[in-house]
Amino acid sequence: MTERDWYDDGDYDSAAERAERMARTGWMAILGVTGLAGVAALAVIGACLAAAAGMFYVVMVITR
Repeated sequence: MTERDWYDDGDYDSAAERAERMARTGWMAILGVTGLAGVAALAVIGACLAAAAGMFYVVMVITR
């Protein structure tokens, strides 16, 4: 009827390996997006600090 033995777990092992690979890929995507969001947040904070320093400089120059 079939050429495989009753204890052949080849299909199960293959599916488990694919699931592990997809889980790894998913976690890498999550980490990548989180890292990019962190970098973007730091860039926004830096831009805000630079803008505040620029405004402070303008106020100090005007009031002199």
